[in-house]
Amino acid sequence: MPPGSRPLGVFDALGPPLEQVERAMQESLASESELLAAMGEHVLGAGGKRMRPALVLLSAELCGYTGPRRIQIAAAVELLHTATLLHDDVVDLSSIRRGRPSANAVWGNRSAILAGDFFYARSSSMIVEDGNLEILWIFSDTIRQMSEGELLQLSRSFDPSVTEAHYYRVIDRKSASLLAAACEAGAILGGVTRAERRRLAEFGREFGVAFQLRDDALDYEAAEAELGKKPYTDLREGKVTLPLLLTLKRCTHAEREELAEILKRTALASAGVTEETSAPVPADVDLSPVIERVRRYRGIEDTMRRAEEHVARATAAIDPFPAGPAKEALLAAARYAVDRDR
Repeated sequence: MPPGSRPLGVFDALGPPLEQVERAMQESLASESELLAAMGEHVLGAGGKRMRPALVLLSAELCGYTGPRRIQIAAAVELLHTATLLHDDVVDLSSIRRGRPSANAVWGNRSAILAGDFFYARSSSMIVEDGNLEILWIFSDTIRQMSEGELLQLSRSFDPSVTEAHYYRVIDRKSASLLAAACEAGAILGGVTRAERRRLAEFGREFGVAFQLRDDALDYEAAEAELGKKPYTDLREGKVTLPLLLTLKRCTHAEREELAEILKRTALASAGVTEETSAPVPADVDLSPVIERVRRYRGIEDTMRRAEEHVARATAAIDPFPAGPAKEALLAAARYAVDRDR
C-alpha cells in the first residue's frame, strides 16, 4: 500500500490483520481475464485508507472476537466499497481517483462497469461463504441503500433547491450505511446483544456522516495535491453539498439567482453543449463567485461544526463498552474523520 494512504497512528495496531485483508482481497480477484487482473491491481494498488475493513476488525475485537472470520468479512466490505468507486467514477465522469488515473479513464467506461460488477459479485460470495445470515442480510440491504443514495443524488444534480433533508438522506445511504454495516458485522462476529450491535451500528453511521461532511468541506478548501483529485470536483459534478446548501440558505436573493445561474452553466458544460446552439462549451465554468460566497457565508466552518456534532454522537454510542486498544482506536478514527486534510 502506498505510504501515507492509511491514517497514520490510527490503525497501527492492525498492521498484520490488515495485511491479511489485503491478501484476501487479492486472492478473491483471481480470474482468467488478464484485463480484470490488471484493473484489480490498478485499483487495489492505489491504496486507500482501508477504513471500512479496519472498522470490521476493531468492532469485532471490541466485542471479544479476533478469529479468522473477521478477515474475510473485512475484505468483502472493502471489495464492496471498491466496486462502488468503480461505478461512481463512471457516473461522475471522473478521471482521477486517489491521485492517479481512474479505471474508467484508463480502460473505458464499459470495462470499469464490468469490473465493478465483478467486485460486487466477489464481495457478495465472500459473505455467503461465511454463512452468517444476519451479516448477509445487512450486506444486501446496504447495497440497496447505497444504490438508492446514488440515484437520489443523481436525480437532483445541479439543483439549487435541494434541501438539507434530501442531502442527509443521500449521505446516510451512499456513505454512512456501509460504515454502519462494517461495525455491526464486527459486533455480530463478537456475539454481543442486539443493543450492543445497535450501538456499534450507530457509531459507524455517525462516523460515516462526519467523514462525508469533512469530505464535502475539503472539496472547497484543499488543494489538488492534498485531495488526490481536482478541487471543487463535487461542484463541477453537480453535487450540492452542505457548504453550498448553507450558503444558498443564507445569501441574498440576487446572490442565490447568480449561484443558480452558475450551476445551470456548469450543468451545460458537464453535458458539453450550450443552451442556445448545442455547441461545445469550455470544460471550465468560472466557479469563483460560488467559492467566494461559500467562504463569506461560513459554509465550510459550519459544515465542520456539524461534523463535530456527529463525532460526539459516535463517541457517545460506544461509551458503555470497556476501555481497551480497540475502543481507543475507534475513538481515534472518529477524531481522524474530522481532523484529516485529505
